[in-house]
Amino acid sequence: MRTVLVTGPGGAGRSTVAAATALAAARRGSRTLLLCADPAGPGAVLGASVAVTVEPAEVTPGLWAARVDPADYFRTEFLALQDRAAAALDMLGARRLDGEELTELPGSEQFALLQALRRASAGDWDLLVVDLPPLRDALSVLALPERLRRLLGRLLPVERQAARALRPMIAQLAGVPMPADWLYGAAARKDEELAAVQALIEAGTTTVRLVAEPGPAAGEALRVARAGLGLYGLRVDALVPNKVLPTDSPDAWLATLAAQQQKCLDEWSEEYGSGSATATATAPAWPLRAVRHLGRDPRGPDDLADLADLGDLGDMADPGPDLGGLDGGPGPDHDPWWVEDRREADGLLVWSLPLPGAVKADVALIRRGDELLLTVGPFHRIVPLAAALRRCTVSGAALTDGVLKVRFTPDPGLWPRTP
Repeated sequence: MRTVLVTGPGGAGRSTVAAATALAAARRGSRTLLLCADPAGPGAVLGASVAVTVEPAEVTPGLWAARVDPADYFRTEFLALQDRAAAALDMLGARRLDGEELTELPGSEQFALLQALRRASAGDWDLLVVDLPPLRDALSVLALPERLRRLLGRLLPVERQAARALRPMIAQLAGVPMPADWLYGAAARKDEELAAVQALIEAGTTTVRLVAEPGPAAGEALRVARAGLGLYGLRVDALVPNKVLPTDSPDAWLATLAAQQQKCLDEWSEEYGSGSATATATAPAWPLRAVRHLGRDPRGPDDLADLADLGDLGDMADPGPDLGGLDGGPGPDHDPWWVEDRREADGLLVWSLPLPGAVKADVALIRRGDELLLTVGPFHRIVPLAAALRRCTVSGAALTDGVLKVRFTPDPGLWPRTP
């Protein structure tokens, strides 16, 4: 299944571009699902008569749409947890809560979106188009499955789950109650669900499509997010400058705005696009697919079809298994983060981590046990070290041409000796 994750700075028209991409794919014969995180977005752009529900519903031949409902997700999860903890609640004399009196808590939107992605990944779709929240929030959501799985693994390790039969004996010896079976079972189910979402996000057939209205604010947001995209290993298949004004308007005011947009587009082409002098194998260029302003808010399939044609979104909706020329990654065997063995030359192993757009002052790394804690600007990631690197000490790091190279020196006390 091909997956396109659509995001960008707020107000850029993400929902519109996502819907136009999905509609173009459906009209080309792909069985397509449009998943919307914004409850108000899909109905407005698909047409006033279209009611987008939580379950996928066909809105036009070949195109299904579904929306994320945080309130429904929170009620379902809370009531299920309440049922599983019924014995403890009854012992404490707690009064049960009814579904009608529950309202979602902050953060429910992210978990509801993850559940919707998991359900969509199990469907029989040729293309999944996801209308994500604004850029910074979207990156946080996409990083969440990996983070949550790490936390579950630390709090309820597999080794402890495997020793269920010994827990009553351990509880008597230790004098403290041990976690109940349902807790381990719930953790295992959650880990399985998160693993499915993580696999979808990290799949070679998944890419990010960035939507931005040309201007200084959007340019700054893209520069900050570029390093975050690299840190999380996300690939961009296109940058879609949206709401681009015509340059031939006789109106002086519109002509001035159009000139400002055109200047921004030239800068983006030089910084990110095919005209970029800094594009490399580790920081590939982003194809630019500019979409002109219709002069009105897009409404209905006809307007969406026009937008897809104007921005060549139809050609990018279903580019096939090679993802329209995007390769599988910059390093050996298409691994985006790879280890170079330089032991014979200078006694080092060098771990290369592409972080395009990163600034040296914003990069920090700390080794803690068998993990590397990476910070790039406002983004953080904890990465487990490969087996070979765990037997080494960190001897230095340098950021060069958008690639962070971490040098590891083998520890003589841990490294196998050669005869």
